[in-house]
Amino acid sequence: VEAGAEYVVTQMFFDNKKYFEFIDAARKIGIEVPIIPGIKPLAVKRHLNVLPQVFKIDLPEELIKGVEKCKDTNEVRSLGVEWSIAQCKELLQAGVPVLHFYSMGKSDNVQAIASALF
Repeated sequence: VEAGAEYVVTQMFFDNKKYFEFIDAARKIGIEVPIIPGIKPLAVKRHLNVLPQVFKIDLPEELIKGVEKCKDTNEVRSLGVEWSIAQCKELLQAGVPVLHFYSMGKSDNVQAIASALF
C-alpha cells in the first residue's frame, strides 16, 4: 500500500470473522484502501485437505462437518455454494466494496452464487 496500491484483495477465507478482524487491524495501522474479500466456493471433499495445506487457511468446523456428511460431489458443491452465498450476503450487508471469487476452474459455482446474490 505504501508503494501505491489502490486496493487489496485477500486470500480466500471461509470465516467472515477473520476478514472483519483483518479489516480492523489494517485500519488501526492506517491502511485505508478498499480491502476486497476473496471467496472460494468449496467444490469437492479433497478441498478439506488441499486448501489448508496449500493456502495455509483454516476451515470452520461447521463447514468441515457439513462436507463430511455429503454423500457425493454434487452435495459438496451445493453445500459449498450455499456456504459462499451466506458468506457473501453477510459481507455485502457489512458494506464490502466488491467481492472477488477464486473460481479455480469451477465458474459454474461462481455463477450460481452471483445469480443468488444479484
